[in-house]
Amino acid sequence: MSVATTEAAQEPFSRKTLFWGIFASLLAAAGFFLLSTYAPDFRQPEGGATPFSKGGTGYAGLVEWLKLTTRQAPPMERGEKESPLASTFLLVVTIAPGSDPAAFDHLIKLRSGKDTLFVLPKWQTMPLLGRDGWETKIERLPNSVVNDWLGRIAKAKLGEGKPKVDTIDVQGRKIAVPDELQWVADDHPLIAAGDGKAILTELDNEPFYILTDPDFINNAGLKDEQTAAAALDMIAMLEPAKGAVMFDLTLHGIGQKYDLAKLLVEPPFLALTLSVLVAAALAFLHGLGRFGPPRAESRAIAFGKRALVDTTATLLRRAGRLQGLGDRYAALVRQRAGALLGAPHGLQG
Repeated sequence: MSVATTEAAQEPFSRKTLFWGIFASLLAAAGFFLLSTYAPDFRQPEGGATPFSKGGTGYAGLVEWLKLTTRQAPPMERGEKESPLASTFLLVVTIAPGSDPAAFDHLIKLRSGKDTLFVLPKWQTMPLLGRDGWETKIERLPNSVVNDWLGRIAKAKLGEGKPKVDTIDVQGRKIAVPDELQWVADDHPLIAAGDGKAILTELDNEPFYILTDPDFINNAGLKDEQTAAAALDMIAMLEPAKGAVMFDLTLHGIGQKYDLAKLLVEPPFLALTLSVLVAAALAFLHGLGRFGPPRAESRAIAFGKRALVDTTATLLRRAGRLQGLGDRYAALVRQRAGALLGAPHGLQG
């Protein structure tokens, strides 16, 4: 059998096949890592009080309504560097019962001095089985829950009692009062449900607007023609520039959240990651090459007198007998020398 035939029998796969197999595996692992890292940023919730939700408490209808009237889709604020929360656009912040309070406080700080519309939550819902994105209204949220969010924006609380009016004037449009209307006390409301009962109010020290009842602009409210038209009038009243409106997504867990994985693949740490990968690749390529012929494996126990002496010395060292070995060896040599020289028995010295 020739040498080439022997090498072929020992290597069932060619080096080129192994190289491309390893390259494909590394490429697939890198793709899986990137998709796992950035997939949460592109997921859209199917229910709840979000701009993507088509449920009754969602605001997908308002987003589509603005898109049709302004001929451009309102931008969605994901907290990205290219579209900071400090933008001068009117930011519509739709608050849900499960929103992140820490993110909400951070948003308020970033929006200081910028026009912002805060829409308070109202209804407690649950997903409708068998209908993706649909939800069932259970009951109105307790005032304590809504007041907790309201208190983060202004020193106010929801009013008690039902207003005596049947319709509400929104920029000259008369719309019906929603069920279980939410309102706050304000002497100078932008939209009122009677004397001193504000539906839309503005803070004194910040350009922050608070819509106390979301049924004026959510999907459930937009099913009424007059309410849908009033929603556009309300947005136009707060932001006269057409199209200068965007919706916040950061409160609903959508957007750019930094973690260790993202830090590894984004500047400024991207350079460090690439350096480590290049160093690992060079070390791998360096290990592929072999310098000189392969070294033959030696026997575990060698032949010869030297191996016997080394083995005996190792056993004595492990047994701890080396300390008393010198005197015994000297006595043995003395006896051997005396026997060879014919010295008297018992001779000392």
